[in-house]
Amino acid sequence: MEKVSTIGLDVAKHVFQVHGVDAQGAVVVRRKLRRDDVVAFFTSLPACLIGIEACATSHHWARVLTALGHEVRLMPASYVKPYVKRQKNDASDAEAICEAVTRPTMRFVPTKSEEQQSVLMLHRVRELLIRQRTMLVNALRGHLAELGIITRQGATGLSMLVALVEDEGHDLIPPLARSALFLLVQQLREVHEKVGELDRQIHIWHRSHELSRRLETIPGIGPITASAIVATVTDASLFKSGRQLAAWLGLVPRQNSSGGKDRLGRISKQGDPYIRRLLVVGAHAVLRFCRKGKAAPTRWAAELLAKKPYNVVAVALANKMARIVWALMTTGKRFADSPA
Repeated sequence: MEKVSTIGLDVAKHVFQVHGVDAQGAVVVRRKLRRDDVVAFFTSLPACLIGIEACATSHHWARVLTALGHEVRLMPASYVKPYVKRQKNDASDAEAICEAVTRPTMRFVPTKSEEQQSVLMLHRVRELLIRQRTMLVNALRGHLAELGIITRQGATGLSMLVALVEDEGHDLIPPLARSALFLLVQQLREVHEKVGELDRQIHIWHRSHELSRRLETIPGIGPITASAIVATVTDASLFKSGRQLAAWLGLVPRQNSSGGKDRLGRISKQGDPYIRRLLVVGAHAVLRFCRKGKAAPTRWAAELLAKKPYNVVAVALANKMARIVWALMTTGKRFADSPA
């Protein structure tokens, strides 16, 4: 085989597609690989540049191929798509990846470590369990509403419903209905305990990580948000400014500008929706106490709240928090109140 300088690798569950070119851009290899043959194939090749679309399994393969001596670059799939010629298939995708990875203006995704992926798994599982807990609560409330039993919203009302289901000393709930609702109550308790266990694991990791503790000093950011940001943003220096990080999170206006006229719409909502939601929720928490706050972001939010709608200010504050996050991650400093 002629010397391969660049390879586009289209990863999948079982069948991988390889497209390789030499230094002059001529195609020297184009073939399919079974999953078990990938490591052996790249072990036999001299060190080269390998491009892969960033996806769920790409970070694993990037670590494996880097250990073999290759240079691996991950790219967002949306940035590779313009290089696909005509119809889409695995061979065309691999060719497009091979072309895109050599572009000087291409943006790349840093490879996550196993520790970072493990922390993100804690967050994803916690998020799933919270959604299941919400489903169980809504089911319990809905079923009891059919029997004419309504309570107030929140934890207090939920505890009253649970007590009614578990108390057999009244006839408000028929026996058959009680047996069904009792299963929901049991599962609700189990899910709540599991969420608490995941919270404890996230807090333990957060306390052991210096950068995560520094991010916690920002008003509106706690251990959950800080650990999620640290595990997701592998290298903050890849962003030229805090605004780029905020734009990556989808916290800047969507543009539709042309002819020298700037037209700005609502926030783009691009990037990681989980971190964006955590920042917005943290911004809402700051706004609830902004009038008594002394920190600079809190004073800034209070002044803006006098001129803009509440939700607009919340998103604006989330944008500001993202910029402060970038500053702390790139400078190594802790958050400090600016002089009055």
